Amino acid sequence: MAYRYSDKKYLIQYDLCIELFKSFDLKVHDVVPIRNVYMVSTNKGEKILKKVEYTIEELNYIYDLLSYIRNRFPRVVNFSKNNNGDICTIWKGNMYCIIDVVDGTECNFNNPVELSIASKALGQLHEASEGFKTDLKSKYTNGNLLNTFKRRIQEMEFFKNIVAIHEKKTEFDEIFVQNADYYIDEIKDSIDMLDKAGYYKLCSEDDKVVICHNDLAYHNILINNGEAYFIDFDYAVIDIKVYDLCNFINKVIKNFAFDIDKAKLIIDNYCITNTLSERELKVLNAMLNFPHDFYTISRDYYTKRKEWDENVFLDRMKKKSGYKEDRKEFLENFNRNICSKK
Repeated sequence: MAYRYSDKKYLIQYDLCIELFKSFDLKVHDVVPIRNVYMVSTNKGEKILKKVEYTIEELNYIYDLLSYIRNRFPRVVNFSKNNNGDICTIWKGNMYCIIDVVDGTECNFNNPVELSIASKALGQLHEASEGFKTDLKSKYTNGNLLNTFKRRIQEMEFFKNIVAIHEKKTEFDEIFVQNADYYIDEIKDSIDMLDKAGYYKLCSEDDKVVICHNDLAYHNILINNGEAYFIDFDYAVIDIKVYDLCNFINKVIKNFAFDIDKAKLIIDNYCITNTLSERELKVLNAMLNFPHDFYTISRDYYTKRKEWDENVFLDRMKKKSGYKEDRKEFLENFNRNICSKK
């Protein structure tokens, strides 16, 4: 599998010392880079070596939530413990963990069978995670969305001010300025929709609050023998079910011309193993209305979050701003054909 330049820069920071693997009682036969981790062939089978960039408290949070989920839904990633019974080893100032490899192929979002399998499994994952609690308050994002959207408007206005003071505007600046007000209005609409849908009331209902994976990309869902397995819970938070569903739908539809049938397939199959109320669908509609892609590429460009070349930013901005009409049609269809059907 190919890996990106940014991954290469990250991977060279790993220390692949034999003593590190010995701390997990592993004998290594081969090591292969995959994205920002290493696949390791050992005397105990295939493993993943991962250098952890967050705190031990956050790592324990991930371990605890996976243990909680596994009681009712076993198809999630698992950690291997080291010789001291810990889930990580501190090695030369860095924290490493070993993760069991999950057999399977990355979910093909273009395949309706695999997308259906993943959607049903997500419903099971959410059901299994109901009731989980943590002391890490930062992982509770439930109820934050209205304030988050209001901050996003302020950020977009700030980006407009940055462009305004540029004497020599880039092509990216020009595209941003042409579209910024349109998408700011969409964020305002999302706020209004959330408020009318009873967002805060929904957030107060315990059976609607779950562990959200929060990064449901195709490579984090593996398909094996007709079942879906979920890996990489680094971004997991505690929020309402439709927060995760929004994340999933957005990742699927943006590469398929905002196909409403894919969103319908996801929701229909999710509801085979879980439930969605009318209020949840209205809140989901408001979440989908938020222009995530346009906001994200603008933020990354003007706050320099990504070390990309200008041409990379420009190409991505052209792509994201170019599907405005497809996205508009999708949102209209979602509101008319999915929300109104419940």
